Amino acid sequence: MVVLETERLVLRPLTGEDFDDYAAMLADPQVVGGLAESVGTSPADAWRSLALFIGHREMRGYSHWALVEKATGRFVGRAGPWQPHGFPGLGVGWCLAREHWGKGYATEAARASLDYCLRELGAEEVISVILPGNSPSIAVAERIGHRYLRDIQYRGQTVHLYGQRLSSK
Repeated sequence: MVVLETERLVLRPLTGEDFDDYAAMLADPQVVGGLAESVGTSPADAWRSLALFIGHREMRGYSHWALVEKATGRFVGRAGPWQPHGFPGLGVGWCLAREHWGKGYATEAARASLDYCLRELGAEEVISVILPGNSPSIAVAERIGHRYLRDIQYRGQTVHLYGQRLSSK
């Protein structure tokens, strides 16, 4: 899996070395409460979640990257392409530690992830699944060019499906 760089972030593959920072991020109920994928806040939940993303990379060849702040080298979250079994299409998603909310990192990482999906994965359509009421994630989706498509049922809950098609294909 490639390493990407944006203006302020390095997007590199998630590894087991990220566990402590990842677990700290998912220990925050406000962070977990915004995720369409059901995740708990315990270290064991974080372990399973991290293993899921690493396993997805092994199975699909792509997954969420660790987001690392260039200026400090600090782990700030995860973002990237995502299409596990049963997901409604090739998606991009993001999750940031709360202390990094409001800095524009989610938009920066989501934009790089979208570009990767279109350029490197040859996607004609890219989606994001967002919980109703998660206005910060809806704003990120809209900033990267996604538009509301419809509500769908995903894993027993109603979620918003945002997305866009590559118009030249």
